[in-house]
Parts: sequence; structure tokens; C-alpha cells
Amino acid sequence: MSEWETVIGLEIHAQLATRSKIFSGSSTAYGAPPNAQANLVDLGYPGVLPVLNAEAVRMAVKFGLAIDATVARHSVFARKNYFYPDLPKGYQISQYELPIVAHGKLEIVLDDGAKKVIGITRAHLEEDAGKSLHEGLPGASGIDLNRAGTPLLEIVSEPDLRSAREAVAYMKKLHTLVRYLEICDGNMQEGSFRCDANVSVRRKGETKFGTRAEIKNLNSFRFVEKAINYEVERQIDILESGGKVIQETRLYDPDKGETRSMRTKEEANDYRYFPDPDLLPLKLDDAFIEEVRTSLPELPDQKAARFTSQYGLSAYDAGVLTSSRELAAYYEDVVRQVPEDPKLAANWVMGELAAALNKEGLEITESRISSGALAGLLKRIRDNTISGKIAKDVFEAMWSSGRDADALIEEKGLRQITDTAAIEKVIDEVMAKNPGQLAEYRSGKDKLFGFFVGQVMKATQGKANPAQVNELLKKKLAG
Repeated sequence: MSEWETVIGLEIHAQLATRSKIFSGSSTAYGAPPNAQANLVDLGYPGVLPVLNAEAVRMAVKFGLAIDATVARHSVFARKNYFYPDLPKGYQISQYELPIVAHGKLEIVLDDGAKKVIGITRAHLEEDAGKSLHEGLPGASGIDLNRAGTPLLEIVSEPDLRSAREAVAYMKKLHTLVRYLEICDGNMQEGSFRCDANVSVRRKGETKFGTRAEIKNLNSFRFVEKAINYEVERQIDILESGGKVIQETRLYDPDKGETRSMRTKEEANDYRYFPDPDLLPLKLDDAFIEEVRTSLPELPDQKAARFTSQYGLSAYDAGVLTSSRELAAYYEDVVRQVPEDPKLAANWVMGELAAALNKEGLEITESRISSGALAGLLKRIRDNTISGKIAKDVFEAMWSSGRDADALIEEKGLRQITDTAAIEKVIDEVMAKNPGQLAEYRSGKDKLFGFFVGQVMKATQGKANPAQVNELLKKKLAG
């Protein structure tokens, strides 16, 4: 077992789903031509003044309430001074000493099913910077300022995470939460939800933290896990060979599967924070906070607990089905139409449907089979019109054709044979055709029972009711 302990803290940037930027009226819509959505405030022109977006404040408060944090009645915007080509003002408006949200927590489920509470130090509002573009411009870089001024909620965890797997579980849980709250679309490919990971190692039993490296701008769960695991190994190798880890900012290269140095890490005093003179302190009253509280939806943990109690699902099944608001809604739509068997509905949503969606990279909202159509298929399993095995073939036909289960069952003649006399007739024929196997079975070779089941199902093209086949075969074979 390793003598080293990993210590991880994540800074997650969630782009708030407002229609306009945090301090200007420019649109936040994704995909516009470069610099088409940047006005004079975003461009940092002299004499322009920022105006705070009230909807961004509401979303931050919503998040704070959802993680059981303290929502500040008094918070302050500060200027964080640093120069990048894509930061026209030469400073970023953020929050420093007095953030809008502090001291929250989030519970995650570990691989072994155990639960762990991760502390959230703070969540503060800030503006995003623009983007430097280096591809396709030989010897030059382009600047796209469409993102400049986009509202972000930076969510900073305590250094409570002890492995890359824990970090991913925490990040996924946060991703689910912000989408439930409808404050962020969570689109990682578009940069709406990304992460900086602070990683250090120390010998087991030590209480003092090791020197950390910050890995910037990780925009997939897979990259977060790979980058952290690589960084942990890198730091352990340095320390075990007698070297010292340097505090620095690093980038993860997914093509090479490694992190590389970007710059030495700045400390807070390097940024020369001071309150922004153009923005008044943000003051919230209890009435506003309570109004936001009433708008909170049923949260993921609450929904999962209800699914276990109301539908009798396991904690695991409930966790999977509530991993997105849309998936939970789809499942409940199915159960409303097949209320007698919520477990059957769960198995099909998590099994056949999830596999079909994954195969084509589709979200639940893009499913080719509606909740009503899936419920129609489950009803035919429940009333023994078709077997579970045939239902899988019907499902595939529904997925590819868009037609409902009843039409396909009729057209393909897939109705299950439940007529006892008809099944007995087939059994008699199978026994007559296989006298050798029949004699062996009756002399004690019980394993041949499966052979006879297979032959009967083959003869009926899989349409005979499996339970009836088993029951009738036992009687017939016993002689």
C-alpha cells in the first residue's frame, strides 16, 4: 500500500445560464462569430461602467441554499489585477474577501457505496475572460472576446478529496446539481462547466499539506481523473528521488496524457485585490433570500430518497435515475403509466434504453422512444402478450422505426403462446424427436432439462411463455 496520501481541492467554474453578461447587456449565446458579442463594457473602454446582472445574483443565491451554505447579506466585488491579451481591462472583476456564498457542503457516494461529505469553502461571482486562438493562424494569435464578461460562479472546495475517483464523483455531483437548479447548462464541450484541480501529496500520517500544483481548465470528467492521477505520480517520483515539488500552474495535454508547466503559481497578493470602485457592495435582504428558497426544485438527494421510498428502488438505482432532472422525469412518466411495476420500468430505462442512447451518443431528451411508447411495451410484458426476451427485439424495432409496440407485435406475429394445450403439443413433438436425450434425462442427467427448454423455444420461435414451458416440461419429462 502506498505510503503517500493525495490531497485534492477543486475550483469549478460554472457558467451561469443568464441571457446577458454579468456587467453588460451583451448576449451570452454560444457560437456567434468572433467578437460579435462584446460591447464597450466587455472591451474595457475608458469611462464605461459595469452594471450587475440581478439574475446572476439570484442564481448564486439558489446555489448557496442548495448546498446548505451561508448566503452573505453583504458581499463585495473586487478587482483582480493581471494582464492577459484576452482580458482587455487588465483586471478581472471577481469577489475576494467577501464572497456571496460560503461554508457549504456536498455529499458524494464513493465506489464502495460509502458516503462522504465534501466541504465547499466558497462560491463567488466573477466575469470570464476572452479566449486566445492559436490554431490556423501561422505566426499569430487571434483574440475572441465573446466570452469576456460571461457570468461565472466559481465553486471552491475544501482540500477534502483524497483520490482522482473522489474528485470525479464530487465534480459529477456538482454538475448534476447546477443542472437541476437550472443555473448552468453543464455543457463541458462549450466550456460552461470546467475545473481547476489543486493537487499535492504528503506522507501518510502528516497533517501539513504538501506543495500543490494547479492543473488548469479541465473540461471532461475523464481528463480530470487522468490529469490528477498523472500529477500524483509525478509529484511522488520527484519527492522519492529527493527533489522538491514547485508550486506552479500546469496544463493537461490529453494527447500525451501528461501535465506540463505553464507558469509559476501566483499568490493572492500578486493579484493586488481591492474593492471595485465602480460597483457598490451587494446587499441582500432576508425577503429576497426566502423568495429564492421557495423557487428551489426537488434536489437530487431529495429525489433519490423519494424514489427509494415511493418506488422501492435500491439506493444505486435511485442514484442513477436521478442523475439528471430529465432522466428522472422520463422514468416517472413511465411509472405513471405502469404503476404496478416501478422496478421493471427502472430496469428498462437503465438497461435497454440507456444502452441505445449511449450507442448513439444521445441525451434522454433525444430518445427515439418516448416514455409513453416504452410504457406501452412494458404493459405487453406485464400482461404476458410477449416475453421479456421478445420484448428486447420489439424494443430494437421501435428504436429504428419509431412505431409503437402493439403495432409491431401484431405485424410480426410475436404474441406469446400461453395456450397450455398448444405448448404441450410442441413438448410432445420435441420429446418424440429426441428419444436418446429423453432416456438420458430420465436416467438422472438433469442438465439436459435446458436442452429441452431450448428445443421447445426454438420450435415456437421464442413465443412460448417461458414459465409455462418450464412447468409443463417438468411434468412431461418426469413421465
